[in-house]
Amino acid sequence: MLKLTIGPILYYWPREQVQRFYTSVAESDADAVYLGETVCPKRRELKLEDYMAQAHQLREAGKEVVLSTMTLLESPADLRELRRYCDNGEFALEANDIGAVGLLREAGLPFVAGAAINCYNPQTLRQLVQFGMQRWLMPVELSREWLSEILSQPDIEDIRSSFEVEVFGFGHLPLAWSARCFTARSENRPKDQCDLCCIKYPSGRPVYNQEGERLFVLNGIQTQSGDRYNLVTEVPQMAGLVDAVRLSPEPEGTLEWLARFRAASRGEAQARAAQDVNGYWHKMAGIVQVA
Repeated sequence: MLKLTIGPILYYWPREQVQRFYTSVAESDADAVYLGETVCPKRRELKLEDYMAQAHQLREAGKEVVLSTMTLLESPADLRELRRYCDNGEFALEANDIGAVGLLREAGLPFVAGAAINCYNPQTLRQLVQFGMQRWLMPVELSREWLSEILSQPDIEDIRSSFEVEVFGFGHLPLAWSARCFTARSENRPKDQCDLCCIKYPSGRPVYNQEGERLFVLNGIQTQSGDRYNLVTEVPQMAGLVDAVRLSPEPEGTLEWLARFRAASRGEAQARAAQDVNGYWHKMAGIVQVA
């Protein structure tokens, strides 16, 4: 049975909004939930202690809980916080930086490898499994064909049962991270005086090209796809290949889409929203819509 997971909230939402969202997730049909700040350490509406409390509530509701760690570590404080996450003693971690992989390997703890971990060949995938990886979120820009090929490689076939494959299936794709903060820059603010302006953009700040087409979404130091990625119609193609599909939280409608993905996994035909894209899964440009 295909698992449906709720990824970490990538945007900067007020504390009350985050808590309302996870209350709804606890009552939903999600199998697993990822908690934690992965984009910017300045976003402190919730601290580790808050996420742990939320994790306990979700676990009591029957959800698998994974704590997600920062994607770009920029300071000793970031590293100290990463160690606190790794030492939580209860919940598995999603490693989004190779430094987290190193810490978890040293501690002998299992982990999920996030999409930002550069894993593009069977040798690296095998190495991550040997380090303790139990689930792998494939890089978002890769295709079904690529996934099928890498999993059929001799280096992987004998360890395939040792890890799960997760695919980013819904949401604006996290494409890149930078030491610079583009949201702050868009407001003509220096990064160290950003005034936490990301909180004004609960679904990121869209960027348009000269033709007026939305090209990207700015989310702090993260650059996302301008269009929403949506693989709900591709769910039947995932049988026997993918173990879990991730939905990235949006301010509205995430759990309604979760229900549609669940219906698709039962074989019920579903349709994407008209503006959603799915090109990468079909080995095409990400912005492309494949019928």
